[in-house]
Amino acid sequence: MSNSLQNQRTYAFIGTSGCGKTSIAEMLLFQSGIINRLGSIEDGTTALDYEPEEIKRRGSIQPGFANFTWNKNPHSLIDIPGDNNFNADTELLLKAVDGAVLVIDAIDGVRPQTKKMWAYIQQEKLPTIVFINKMDRELANFDMAFNSLSTTLGMKPVVFYMPIIEHNEFVGLIDIFPAKALYFIGDGKVEEKEIPDELKDEAHLLRDISVENIAGSSEELMEKFLAEGTLSMEEIHNALRSATIHRDIVPVLVGSALANKGGRRLLNSIDAYMPSPLDRAPYEGKDGSTRKADDEACSAFVCKTLNDPFAGHINIMRVISGSLSSDSTLKNVCSGENERMSSLITLNGKVQNPCKDTLHAGAVIAVAKLKNTQTGDTLCDEKAPFEVPCPDPLPQLISYGVKAAVKGEEDKVFAAIQKLTEEDLSLKLTRDEETGDTLLSGMGQLHIEISVEKAKRRGKIEIELTTPKIPYRETIKGKVQVQGRHKKQSGGKGQFGDCFIEMEPLPRGAGYEFEDAIVGGAIPKQYIPAVDKGIQESAKRGFLAGYPVVDFKVKLYDGSYHNVDSSEMAFKLAGSVAFKKAMEELKVVLLEPIALVTISIPDEYMGDIIGDLASRRGKVLGSDTDKGVTEIKANVPMSEIMQYASDLRSMTGGQGLFLMEFDHYDEAPQPVVEKVIAEYEQSKSED
Repeated sequence: MSNSLQNQRTYAFIGTSGCGKTSIAEMLLFQSGIINRLGSIEDGTTALDYEPEEIKRRGSIQPGFANFTWNKNPHSLIDIPGDNNFNADTELLLKAVDGAVLVIDAIDGVRPQTKKMWAYIQQEKLPTIVFINKMDRELANFDMAFNSLSTTLGMKPVVFYMPIIEHNEFVGLIDIFPAKALYFIGDGKVEEKEIPDELKDEAHLLRDISVENIAGSSEELMEKFLAEGTLSMEEIHNALRSATIHRDIVPVLVGSALANKGGRRLLNSIDAYMPSPLDRAPYEGKDGSTRKADDEACSAFVCKTLNDPFAGHINIMRVISGSLSSDSTLKNVCSGENERMSSLITLNGKVQNPCKDTLHAGAVIAVAKLKNTQTGDTLCDEKAPFEVPCPDPLPQLISYGVKAAVKGEEDKVFAAIQKLTEEDLSLKLTRDEETGDTLLSGMGQLHIEISVEKAKRRGKIEIELTTPKIPYRETIKGKVQVQGRHKKQSGGKGQFGDCFIEMEPLPRGAGYEFEDAIVGGAIPKQYIPAVDKGIQESAKRGFLAGYPVVDFKVKLYDGSYHNVDSSEMAFKLAGSVAFKKAMEELKVVLLEPIALVTISIPDEYMGDIIGDLASRRGKVLGSDTDKGVTEIKANVPMSEIMQYASDLRSMTGGQGLFLMEFDHYDEAPQPVVEKVIAEYEQSKSED
């Protein structure tokens, strides 16, 4: 088994949106023979982007999974979406791999969002290979892209291959260590030739620098290098593997996925320098215990859940240790349930093949028909419990209301969206008890829209998406005494209720207070709660713009009743009448909810963000700076920040993060009051 573990390669493609990760994965699948033609994002024909929504938007919205062999070695690959709307589970997915391929665009180099991706890789301590893609493009600049790795990301890159550009065309590679030129001859294959004269000096200089960097990773090698001035190819190879696995260096390769150039070099480098499950540090458990790849007890970590229209609920898991087969029964340590692994499936995009093999550490496999297993769960041998700690889910940044477009299909809509929340942990479905809205929360407007599009397609239903209501409030200024009288005669028994109340404001946030000041039995005790109830029900309906009235006190101090015609209902209506009269005489003001917003951004964006907050009527409470990152705390009206996720992403090149929580209510300015009242009047006329 140790031999098979030593040959296993499990890695993720990670990078910013549009850098070509899925196209590179497509190239590797083509080179390995899993697919017989090279698909493209533009044509919607790639193996890993198969959802209709992915084909339509020409980009990944969920991770892709593939399994193949190269040089008889098993490879498990995860393609992680780069768009902020769809990569909230990046940390979970990186826990399932042993290494990462960081993809860089040769035109843009290190983008702002690349820093975030590199931070994820460093957090998981993953050995990394960099692949500079799109070298066939007109504005591709290898030197700029390569230099930005050290200057912007602070990594120690070592060039393995540099591009050969002739007449503005990407025609080949220079293999730095053997110091030879490899010219493309079609179908991803190369022909070995002499290095062009104009590139020889640069190639030899890069080789000398790289060998010196490699020698620096070992005291023994450095002594030999200083004594002899060179190292053998075997010494270079062994040192490169060791230095890559220990994260002392980062190998850098180049190519063009769309032109099918550089894929074989990348596969060979993954085989040669990426870690096996035996090379990675043991998994750390929630209780501080560890689990090595060669431990006999089986354990597996669920990194993703999918709902397939044919196979149903599918859990995708990384085998951590031991062996897994369709005969295995494992305990889910999170749910406490035993699960039988009867339906193992090998995934290559949407292609699913039943798996009859016994799997070992490093394998990424899909399992269908598990009853109580979700993303983030750990399954293991019941006699050797082990649980992988999960990162806290990222907070949702935006919410929209969802409702059935066709009356009577509410349950279908809820069920369709609920299935999406099982496979996408960054989606959250809740109900606002106050407004009655069903809210779908996610990472951005695009995230919500595409998720709803997917739910509509899968559930064959129509769903309406609306911006959720802002929970305004109303309150009062001044003090007043009024009479509320309800009298009705209809031939039979009449209705009579009569009350006198005093109404005044309370401090902000105090809520509602009712005082019974009746003396002498002016109103019988059994009717007093009815007056209170009538006032409260009227307050919920609002007065100014239909929002609940808050922070006021009512004192019931007098009234009268009729022995026959008085009832609880009559006094409830009398209380409602008194409330309305009081509101007409008092000054009613609109309160708007104020959010406490915490924003984390690179220092250079601080001025822009503070200026933007001011334009949103925000009040900055303070800021702290640490290691190039500024954290700003501010109070901002909730109505001004509902769409903030996409705006912040645009202003900071995708590097900004924020958290938002309700803080307090404050009096709304007159333009806001007028707008809210106008919207309320319009909605009433439409109803």
